[in-house]
Amino acid sequence: MNWKSLDDMDLAGKRVLTRVDINVPMDNGRVTDATRIERIVPTITDILKKGGSPILLAHFGRPKGKPVEEMSLRQLVPALEAAFDHEVTFVERPSREEIDAMPQDAIVLVENTRFTPMEEANDPEMAKFLATLGDIYCNDAFSAAHRAHASTEGVAHHLPSCAGRLMAAELTALEKALGNPERPVVAVVGGAKVSTKLDLLGNLVTKVDTLVIGGGMANTFLAAQGVDVGKSLCEHDLADTAREIAAKAADAGCEILLPRDVVVAREFKAGAPNETVKTEDCPADAMILDAGPDSVAHIVQVFERSRTLVWNGPLGAFEIEPFDAATNAAAQKAAEMTKAGELISVAGGGDTVSALNQAGVADDFSYISTAGGAFLEWMEGKTLPGVAALES
Repeated sequence: MNWKSLDDMDLAGKRVLTRVDINVPMDNGRVTDATRIERIVPTITDILKKGGSPILLAHFGRPKGKPVEEMSLRQLVPALEAAFDHEVTFVERPSREEIDAMPQDAIVLVENTRFTPMEEANDPEMAKFLATLGDIYCNDAFSAAHRAHASTEGVAHHLPSCAGRLMAAELTALEKALGNPERPVVAVVGGAKVSTKLDLLGNLVTKVDTLVIGGGMANTFLAAQGVDVGKSLCEHDLADTAREIAAKAADAGCEILLPRDVVVAREFKAGAPNETVKTEDCPADAMILDAGPDSVAHIVQVFERSRTLVWNGPLGAFEIEPFDAATNAAAQKAAEMTKAGELISVAGGGDTVSALNQAGVADDFSYISTAGGAFLEWMEGKTLPGVAALES
């Protein structure tokens, strides 16, 4: 990985154009979850410590290329000031002259980059304009790195560029997970549908030693093997695709783990009457809602012989009890091994973060990515334009 970090740059007296992700949930003008803001604090703090002045670029919502008052970044100023413990100056239409007239330790927040269609079109003129506002470009928004936009990719070609602390931490964690991992490597991939993760599965079977498939996805693979999955969520039309992925895994020497036993119920609701049966004994009128204890024991055995874990997606319908048991048990084992220094564990994706929080172990994994789409595209083996631009 050839990108530079903040430590490689001389920031003294420089205006540092800093792309951040502060696309936070709001309710009545109040930030309801400041996690994304909190995660950029180390970058902003370090820029100030090194004598630089951060000029923040960010998007908010989907304004579709035109100004939308309720999507203005102005409303985030109080939350940013609280997080940074520093005044933040909001600028709607910035100029370099205006910025240079500000104190050297100023933090400037530029209005929503998506208030013009030039942003998402990666318009060269917008990229050039943004570059006039700073002396150095710092990208701290890995979560937007899969988008080739003017503020995430275009501007990097006009200024000396580096990764912020959050971006660097993410890239380092991902490199440890799949780029140059300690082996053996196990991946857990769950969720509802195989169709949403075809590229992911195709890439992982060539990179990991064991692939644990859970959730509704596992039902599709089981059905492809001739198992009757009853009324379970299943993409029967993807049976051939599932068999192709299994064949690719066999050729690559990757073992695919599917549930040996399953928890089934006739209703999809909390506390529904349920039973645990062998996978091949799923009743025709029931649906599979979780992996069973024998399956969990098998997963735990794989974890115990592995050195690196990559996790995306739950093993069952974790949102409702008791169908969260397999996800919770496997996650707690991974967390226990991570704390003991026996496992490097990297997880990401919306449902994954929710599931690990619910299991009470999110803080014990080596790294949790909140990046969503960028994390998935990286796991699929795709080039992320925002990262590639830092390496050019």
